Amino acid sequence: MRLIVMGQQAFGKDVLTKLLEAGTDEVIAVYCEPDRDGKPVDPIKEFALERGIAVHQPANFDDADTLATLAGFEADLMVMAFVNIFVPEAARETPKMGSICFHPSLLPKYRGPSAVNWPIIMGDTKSGFSWFYPSDGLDEGDSLLQWECDIGPDDTVINLYFKKIYQPAVDSILEVCDLFRSGNPPRIVPDESQATYERRCTARHTEINWHRPVGQVYNLIRGANPAPGAWTTHKGAKLGVFDSASVPGDGISGRVRAISEDGIEVQCVGGRILIKRVKGADGKVAASEWAATAGLSVGDEFGA
Repeated sequence: MRLIVMGQQAFGKDVLTKLLEAGTDEVIAVYCEPDRDGKPVDPIKEFALERGIAVHQPANFDDADTLATLAGFEADLMVMAFVNIFVPEAARETPKMGSICFHPSLLPKYRGPSAVNWPIIMGDTKSGFSWFYPSDGLDEGDSLLQWECDIGPDDTVINLYFKKIYQPAVDSILEVCDLFRSGNPPRIVPDESQATYERRCTARHTEINWHRPVGQVYNLIRGANPAPGAWTTHKGAKLGVFDSASVPGDGISGRVRAISEDGIEVQCVGGRILIKRVKGADGKVAASEWAATAGLSVGDEFGA
């Protein structure tokens, strides 16, 4: 098959690499976002140019010249691997078999740009990825295939995405192409009663409320680690909270209950959070190191 690969960053590059290594299909063009001032060249662009593949970076797909260029490749399928720009139907349907798009959740749950963060924050025990037939709606459309994995009780975004989802997702592109090559690729119709739309997870959503149940606080910290990062305040200054653990203990919520080489224990409802690593004015450091320099004492309070 003649393929167009649309993507960005490491995931787009690794999907492209997988296709080229397999050698079953011909990648005739790569599409990625426009270059940004002061930003490094996107890895997928750099790799494609090294391999002699045409690279195109339109700001949008609304003009006739862009659509004509896309149609001129006479592609069979467009693989959309990690795409942040809107691609209208006129562009998606240009290849003979249309387009297929990757999303790091079990659609229709967690449609939106932070699909790895929110399942952890919400306390889900399952996640995975989907390859789906994109429509003009946000991450809407039937799925071609889905892959499921467990979310462990201590998984962070790094664990879930990079250690569980990432490599199976890259490898799955070969199965995706095989399903289209078969001539009758499946369509899994989503149960819209299970659909959720989640906004981008930002620092606005990740301020810690220490007066909530410990499980909810721990899920928030895990689901924001490493980005955008959970945070609290101490004496009016912002403090990022990263590596942590849920530990037993009781007392008045919001207060520091213990400080040791292991970190800082902060009371929540029904248990404590052991903070192991924080980010203050001097960058990320061990929580015990920060506590010493900040003059933190047992009984101090975090948060407003």
